[in-house]
Amino acid sequence: MPENASDAEVVIVGAGIAGGALGTTLARGGKSVLILEKTTEHKDRVRGEWMAPWGVAETKRLGIYDLLRAAGGHHPTRHVEYDEIVDPEIARANAFDLSAMLPDIPGPLCLGHPTMCNLLDEAATDAGATLLRGVENVQVTSGTSPRITFRHDGTDHTLTPRLIVGADGRNSVVRKQVGIVEHHDPTHHFMAGLLVEGIEGWPEDVQTVGTEGDVNFLVFPQGSGRARLYICISRDQANRVAGPEGPANFLKAFHLRSVPQSAAITAGRPAGPCNAFPNRDTWTDVQAVPGVVLIADAAGHNDPLIGQGLSIALRDVRLVRDLLLAEQDWRPETFTPYVEERAERMRRLRYSSRLLSILECEFGPEAAQRRARAVARMIEDPIFASAKMAAFVGPEVPPAEGFTEAAQERLLAP
Repeated sequence: MPENASDAEVVIVGAGIAGGALGTTLARGGKSVLILEKTTEHKDRVRGEWMAPWGVAETKRLGIYDLLRAAGGHHPTRHVEYDEIVDPEIARANAFDLSAMLPDIPGPLCLGHPTMCNLLDEAATDAGATLLRGVENVQVTSGTSPRITFRHDGTDHTLTPRLIVGADGRNSVVRKQVGIVEHHDPTHHFMAGLLVEGIEGWPEDVQTVGTEGDVNFLVFPQGSGRARLYICISRDQANRVAGPEGPANFLKAFHLRSVPQSAAITAGRPAGPCNAFPNRDTWTDVQAVPGVVLIADAAGHNDPLIGQGLSIALRDVRLVRDLLLAEQDWRPETFTPYVEERAERMRRLRYSSRLLSILECEFGPEAAQRRARAVARMIEDPIFASAKMAAFVGPEVPPAEGFTEAAQERLLAP
């Protein structure tokens, strides 16, 4: 370990999107930073590759947008909601203009997760941070003088930085070791993902989300004939895409009558693993204790159905970065603005994902009729569209009354 790393003011556990971005921006701000990562390489995790327009706005505020764009970050500009309840021509005619949702934001950004992680890790080290990979046996002790021990290259190290940041994902060891409890919803459905290539017949400016039969389908083009695909399926079909035949079974789900160019998808070639994972929200009531703060998935994650993980992580990074650069006192109370903003942000996104899970990931004639009624009500009264719009423009933009149980009951009423 480099000698100067032992004197780091901030130790970040986890070198993913959040850890790499925070390390980059803190180092650029003059802070001494050490990033610890257990893996030796970033791998395809079949998620974290679509960034909402409000998340793209965060990359600009953090000064990392140009980095992602230059590496192949792709902007779909049209959102077509193909669905079994809508004629395809009508769906196409009513496409959302993704480039017009937020000022100066050309739409969502799609880029491979390992690519993004590597870019941000490199940017962090270029800015002066130290990154150690293959780190083992991390142990964190909170307090006014926090302590972290770990093993790297066969040597044990003990450090006492001013602050330890848990950016180590859904199974955060930092969160567990400092005694912060994670809560979670029951699993509503399962989501499976697959990266495909060779789909030149699919328009690269079009992303789609819809429901047909027993699947909710999602297509996010990444450019150059590649796209990240997802399907949401009921809990009793969790093994539908498992095993050697999993990728083939996954692609069969895209034989869709409601999507005119679905043949381009089914002709694609798998370009990564095919995995399924349970969809549910998790949250923590506490994100900061003496000497430790949690960000991104370590602090609780949103149901991946609405694709908010990257945007949440980057908002967390910006808020924590700004506080660390502006304040000399890093007690838990310093992070109150972050904690309070995150609590309401995640509450609204949790509302959105629960509602959209009911509308888009429950199947059969009755569910289709309910979805059709909800779509008509969203058109009649924009307040009902708050849950859906939050996933694009940010949860703070739609009015608060769009995130209430009363609004949900009215939207779903027979």
